[in-house]
Amino acid sequence: MLQLARGDLTTYRGDAIVNAANVSLLGGGGVDGAIHSAAGPNLLEACRSFPELSPGIRCPTGEARITSAGELEVAWVIHTVGPVYARAENPEDLLQNAHRNSLRLALNYGVRRIAFPAISCGVYGFPHTKASAIALQSCAQWSVGFSEICMVLFSASTWAAFSDYAENQWSTKRIP
Repeated sequence: MLQLARGDLTTYRGDAIVNAANVSLLGGGGVDGAIHSAAGPNLLEACRSFPELSPGIRCPTGEARITSAGELEVAWVIHTVGPVYARAENPEDLLQNAHRNSLRLALNYGVRRIAFPAISCGVYGFPHTKASAIALQSCAQWSVGFSEICMVLFSASTWAAFSDYAENQWSTKRIP
């Protein structure tokens, strides 16, 4: 089941959460900073274990990596990098890939309950209306094998965009 929740992603209790990371995987602001802070230093240590594919890049935009979750209430953190909307070529495709690759990786690790933030909707500037459509469509297409995919939305603006899209497409905030 695909559903929406308003709140703090770091308190989600399931199998995994998705981190809207940057390419270095070494922490940052927004949801990335909140996850690193809540998870403790072991998360940063786990992220550092990924080799740099090029200077400063451990996870290219649209790809995903998985680590243990440190002190969080889940077993796994899946780190994905969404596009910076104004700078990316084909930002819609990259955002779709970030969701798809996160879900594919989750299934490979036996994850059945997973939560996402609004990837790229903060400082990366992705328009919330477009991002909500891409995120919810991608998750709906990949929902087989999951008992729960939850979009945990922190800000009022992301909540409004995702809620509006869900209600217009599925007439509910709980999406079958």
